[in-house]
Amino acid sequence: MKRLFSKKSKNASPPKPSAPEPPITGGSTTVLPVKTGLQPSFVVPPVPHPNPHEHIALLASEDGLLIRPHDGGAGPHLRVSWGKTANISELPGGPSGSVDWKESVIVYGIVGLMSLFSASYLLVITSRSDVGQLFDASHSIYGVKSVVSIPLVKNRAKAVLSRIASRNASGNRPSLLVGDDDDPQAPSERASGPQVKFADEEEVKVLTPLAEQVKFSVNSDDRPASPEPSSGASTPASDDAMTNSPVITIASRMSFWSHPSKRESSLSEAAVRDIEHSLFGVRETSSVAQDTQGEVSEVINSIIAAAAPAPNSSEERHTELEERILRECIREFTKGDMYFSSHFDITRSLQHKHEQFAKLHAQNKLLAELDALPKDTTVNPLDDQVDVLFEPSPMLPLWRRVDRQFWWNEWLSKPLINTGLHSYVTPIMQGYIQISSFDLPEDDSTVKGDSVRPVDYIVISRRSRDRAGLRYQRRGVDDEAHVANFVETEVITRVQRNGTSNVFSYVQIRGSVPLFWTQSGYSMKPPPVLAPERTPEQNLDALKRHFRNTVPVYGPHTIVNLTEQQGKESTITNAYREYAAKLDPKDARYCEFDFHRETRGMKYENISKLINQLERVFQSQGFFWVSNNLLLSKQKGVFRVNCIDCLDRTNVVQSAFARHVMSMQLEAVGLLNPPPNGKSGVDVIFNDVWANNGDAISRAYAGTSALKGDFTRTGKRDLGGLLNDGVNSLARMYSATFSDWFRQAVLDFMLGCRTLSVFEEFLIKLQSTDPRELIRLSNIRAEAIATSVARVLSEGETLISGWTVFSPERLNVKFDDRFEEKVLLLSVRALYIVSYDYSLEKAKLYTRIPLGAITRLEKGHHLFLSLASKAAKYWTGAYIISPLEEASRDPVQNAGFSVYWHSSDQISMRMTSYSIRNCPEDASVTFPTAGSSSTLKPMLPRREPTKTSTLSRIMHKVSENATGASDTCFAAFKVLPVEPARIRSGSSARYAEPADDLAGATACNQVVDLMIDIIKRTCEDAENSPVVMDRDVVSLAEAQKMTSIYAKMEYGMKRLLWLGALA
Repeated sequence: MKRLFSKKSKNASPPKPSAPEPPITGGSTTVLPVKTGLQPSFVVPPVPHPNPHEHIALLASEDGLLIRPHDGGAGPHLRVSWGKTANISELPGGPSGSVDWKESVIVYGIVGLMSLFSASYLLVITSRSDVGQLFDASHSIYGVKSVVSIPLVKNRAKAVLSRIASRNASGNRPSLLVGDDDDPQAPSERASGPQVKFADEEEVKVLTPLAEQVKFSVNSDDRPASPEPSSGASTPASDDAMTNSPVITIASRMSFWSHPSKRESSLSEAAVRDIEHSLFGVRETSSVAQDTQGEVSEVINSIIAAAAPAPNSSEERHTELEERILRECIREFTKGDMYFSSHFDITRSLQHKHEQFAKLHAQNKLLAELDALPKDTTVNPLDDQVDVLFEPSPMLPLWRRVDRQFWWNEWLSKPLINTGLHSYVTPIMQGYIQISSFDLPEDDSTVKGDSVRPVDYIVISRRSRDRAGLRYQRRGVDDEAHVANFVETEVITRVQRNGTSNVFSYVQIRGSVPLFWTQSGYSMKPPPVLAPERTPEQNLDALKRHFRNTVPVYGPHTIVNLTEQQGKESTITNAYREYAAKLDPKDARYCEFDFHRETRGMKYENISKLINQLERVFQSQGFFWVSNNLLLSKQKGVFRVNCIDCLDRTNVVQSAFARHVMSMQLEAVGLLNPPPNGKSGVDVIFNDVWANNGDAISRAYAGTSALKGDFTRTGKRDLGGLLNDGVNSLARMYSATFSDWFRQAVLDFMLGCRTLSVFEEFLIKLQSTDPRELIRLSNIRAEAIATSVARVLSEGETLISGWTVFSPERLNVKFDDRFEEKVLLLSVRALYIVSYDYSLEKAKLYTRIPLGAITRLEKGHHLFLSLASKAAKYWTGAYIISPLEEASRDPVQNAGFSVYWHSSDQISMRMTSYSIRNCPEDASVTFPTAGSSSTLKPMLPRREPTKTSTLSRIMHKVSENATGASDTCFAAFKVLPVEPARIRSGSSARYAEPADDLAGATACNQVVDLMIDIIKRTCEDAENSPVVMDRDVVSLAEAQKMTSIYAKMEYGMKRLLWLGALA
């Protein structure tokens, strides 16, 4: 606890602000380990290094990847072992043998460690952009410019490190020096002529692939460079022939996996001609298309199977999938909206840091009054002196000081945090930062002799990682009261006049409407709708909890809703107004401003009406103001601005609010602010900063620059801006329809919200599920089991276990057009198959099977084959519903089982009919009575179901399937996908733990084994021993036969649109 308290000093007053001393490194000091009983992440060494290392040396050795500070000399260093587990160990004594660090590669920081299917990867920052300094040289801010993934495989890691070293050498800089100001990873910034910039992460894609891979170099001026053919490139003639081949064109666009030009088994020109001849003969392609209109799918499948086959092994498939995941993850970190600093916290506003300091001082004062402080520690009296650059708890590691909701690489940094490697953890924030300055024009208020230095104007936007995602993938609020696209924007202004320094800070926030609502992305302007599965009580509760979380941080809210009050957006607007009226007016005040209606006809000057309307709110809120280290005022409230996207309209209004506040701040120091006419230098800088801010947030959420950017930049709306908005709108629709699905899956995985199973789910569904939705579904399933137990089981009947499974709607079938999620209950007496209505939260039908009637259980088992001393493993018991994608054909993750029983009088059925008749027709039903074993067999008159009698039709189908011609009935069950529980430290969000009897299962086949074992043991306890057979429920061959041609064509079109956009 000592690190939390201030030490005694001769002067009781706080010291004058000065540049902080350079942090102490562990270069030449060996610190003996001290056992504290705490986890390494909670232990700070006696000689702490609270800030991340600014330059890190990497070196590949025989035992692993060696890491140390660049200026660390022969001091302690790290070793990351080779392999998928990637064990990190600190070696205080230095390397075991002689290591030549001259061969090392220098990077700017570590993003984190990512474990994928076949290997783990260390993500490092190899290039950064200098954003600027926050008033002081020790407060430098950098943008992430380039990130490289280093595979933790020795040979591959050496190759990647060699490429990084080549990039350094190409700029005439073989190594990085700590004092260098330039970017060592961007040689094009130094040289005047064209320079080569090696692109490790991204590849230039061409619509028509060539026979051999062609790499394009990109110079610093973004001018096209000459293509650079790889070794073994074919002649231009053969390139043209391959390019014009319809086989290659179709295969490259319809196959998700690597294009033929990238695969080792890529086809030669002769092979392509053989495929064309076998498919088309000597006819023209157009004639073939006319003659095979009913066989288009077969032709396309034949081309893909021959020219671009799927990987032959799971290892090869995982390798190619890893490349896509890494490419998208690196793209997220290098889009230009990720920032970091090695010396101070950029995730908190100036006022927030001051409040933290005041809170910490109050805690220390209370401990001093209780005589709970160490003897050599005292608490200095708190006065009005404020250092705007002061860091609360400066001796704590930087990652312990940041606001975690704005820390985007926390999950990737977990391996370093858990081992206590504080100085290697570099927190990265998403958002936008721009540091600029402008000169105020002279006016009549300026007194002769006044010295007014240029005004520093800084905008820092911090985008929350909670409910992070893309525009149409993440809308509204989640069950934890986090909203999509939540951004905190702080404007810092410094005015220096006549030796007096005035620092101002003003904060605004934006975020999606805090209700449960969705919006489809399949059109230019789709209407938003409230989530139909959510009740008004749930919406109101989420709204209240959201403001309960934000009001203590930002103060009273003034909600400025810019959505349309009529038209497509009116549903959300009306609901927001209705629920906001039920909030405490002390915490939130609701205000509407229909932006589109008020500014119709490009009359954006009408925004001034909103400012005039809120003038009293501006005066009451005020701003954070420190003048010559004296605190003069604090901000007492915040504007929460939103539209549907919280992008274009929101950015325009927030910039207008910021302009008005800046006028108030300049007037407070006796300077007149020029009117916003768009011609002064103030307007040019101000509009540029806010337009760039809107573009950065828009690219992060929607994939394109912000709309209405022409008004933000120039203060005017013109036809050119409208045309540019139209292009951006089309680009947004394309991204939302095609490419955002995979990006969302990568984001969820990168932030620790989903496991690797999200990519298997994507390959099957071509989309991923919101992790918060998984939490909600797990709760719904648990409630379904509890409701079914209360509704179905007899009094005193003990439940053994309950599960939710996927099953055909009808009994006695394994493959059907309609599947549903059923509840399977196992008691000491019987097995219950419950058809549950999740909308009404009721058990609509159940079948009771006494344990004594169960005759056979069918599941799969492992077969081990040894061919030429190579062991092969094969799994039977697959339940393949769709054979279209590789992930849906995997028997390990698509497993199931079947239960067979004798059809007898003891089999009972009941269904919710909302009438006295609840027994299926023509079925012998048991009506259990307490204390009696007699059975009652009501024979209802048979009635043919009519089109108008839905209930009778359902009863007839159930009866027909339950009492068919055979004496044996069965039910087939497919296990739901396993999503391992993942808990983020410090957050209540988590997946529900699996049932105790299924705990530890990581794959569907393991779940099947556990469920079959429980059913078998329970039957044996009931003096019945069913036979357990090893057999596929639905094999891959059977699924292929039962999949219609229309389903194949539909999936092929989706694959072309969704996955083709990722190529």
